[in-house]
Amino acid sequence: MGSYVPDTSAQQMEMLKECGLSSFEDLYGDIPESVKLSGLPGVPKGKSELEVKRAIEEMAEKNKVYRHIFRGAGAYHHYIPAIVDEIASKEDFRTAYTPYQAEISQGVLQSIFEFQSEICMLTGLEAANASVYDGATAAAEACEMCRDKKRSRILVCAAVDPKILSVVKTYSFGRDVEVELVPEKDGTTDPEALRKALTPEVSCLLSQQPNFFGNLEEMDSLSALVHEAGAKLIVSCNPVSLALLKTPGEYQADIAVGEGQPLGLPLACGGPYLGFMAATQKMMRKLPGRIVGQTTDVDGKRAFVLTLQAREQHIRREKASSNICSNEALCALRAAVYMAAMGPRGLRDVAAACTSKAHYLQEKLAEAGLPLVYENKEFFHEFVTECPDAEGLNAFLSERGFLGGLMLSKNRLLWCATEMNTREEIEKAAALVKEYLSAAGKETQGKEASGS
Repeated sequence: MGSYVPDTSAQQMEMLKECGLSSFEDLYGDIPESVKLSGLPGVPKGKSELEVKRAIEEMAEKNKVYRHIFRGAGAYHHYIPAIVDEIASKEDFRTAYTPYQAEISQGVLQSIFEFQSEICMLTGLEAANASVYDGATAAAEACEMCRDKKRSRILVCAAVDPKILSVVKTYSFGRDVEVELVPEKDGTTDPEALRKALTPEVSCLLSQQPNFFGNLEEMDSLSALVHEAGAKLIVSCNPVSLALLKTPGEYQADIAVGEGQPLGLPLACGGPYLGFMAATQKMMRKLPGRIVGQTTDVDGKRAFVLTLQAREQHIRREKASSNICSNEALCALRAAVYMAAMGPRGLRDVAAACTSKAHYLQEKLAEAGLPLVYENKEFFHEFVTECPDAEGLNAFLSERGFLGGLMLSKNRLLWCATEMNTREEIEKAAALVKEYLSAAGKETQGKEASGS
C-alpha cells in the first residue's frame, strides 16, 4: 500500500511550517472548542480483527447461497478466470489520484482506455466512454443524449427490462419528458405499433437485445423504422451475446448501452456493477462522463490523457448533456482484463455454451411439463415457460439448493442458463420440476375427488 501515500510525514510538516502552523490541529484554530467533538458519541469501541471476522461470518450465514443457479434477468452467473483478480489487484492500474492529473494517473487512465477500446470492438461502434454506474443508468443517459428542442419524446419497447424502464422514467420525470411504451406482440416489439408511435416529436427508441423475455428482436427492421422517422436507435445489449449476435454497429444503432456485470464481475448481492456506453462518431461529443485518449509525452513515449468530458463541470452548463460525476473505474478494469483474457474466441465459446445449454434446459423443462411461452421466437440464453404454480415450484427448488427462474406472474417463469450450468444439473433441475408437478397434480386430483 506504500505507493498510495501521496506524501511523507516530513513533507506534511514542511507544508504546515510553510503555512506558519505547527500541527494539523492548528488548521482548525478558528473553530470554537464548544462545537468540536471529543470522540464519537454513540459509536461503540472498536473490535479486534478476529472479533470483526466472527461478526461478519455470523451475518453472512443469514445469506442463502445457491450452488445451482437458473436465473438471470440482468445479473448473470459466469466463470471468472483467476487472472482477472490477479491483474485487477495490481497497483500499476490502481493509481490513487484523479484522472484529471494525468502525470500521476497513467495506470487508471490506461485501464480506462483499454476498456473503451474493447467496448468499441464488442459493439462495433466508434466511441465509448469510461463507463457509468450500471446498465440502467447507461440507458437513461443515452436517452438524454438524443433529446433536443424539436424532438423530446422517448419511446421504450415494452419488452425492455422493467428496472431499466424505471430508471429512464425517473430521469425523465425530473426533466418533464414524456416516455411512451411501445407494446410487445408475442414476446417482441410490435412493428406496427412502433410505426404509429414514431411521430416527429420522438427523439429515440430504447430497445433491448436480447429483450427481457430472452427473445431476439428483429433489430434490422426496428432500426430501419426508427431512422426512417428521423429518430435515434438505442440498444441495451448483453455484452456476452455480442460475441455471437449481430453487433449494434452492424444494424446501424446510434448508441449501444448495457450492463457490464457479465464481463468478469461476480453477482455480489447486486453490485457494484458497471454500465457501458458506446456511440457513433457523430454522437461522440454527447457521451456523458469521460473519454480517455492515447497520445505521446515530451519524450515520445506512449501516454494517456482525458480527451473529452461532456459534463456540466467542464463545459457551459446549458451545453452539457449530463451531470453524472463519476465512473466505475475498478469494475471497468475487471471487465477490460476479462475481455483481454478471453479474447474473441473465448468470448464466442462462452456465448455458444450459454445458448446451447439454455436450449437444452428449455427442452428438458418442456419434457418435465413446463411449455415454452414464445414458441416461434429465437432466444439467446433466457426464455419464459408456463408454470401452474411458479411460487410453489421455486420454493420446492430452493429447498434443494436450486435457484429457479424469475417469477413474471403466478404462472410464468423466466429461466436462464450460462456456461456454469452442467448437463447433469440441468437434468437434475428438470427431474425436480417433474417431481413437483407430479406431486402437485396428485394433490389437486385428491382435493377434487374429496370435494365431489
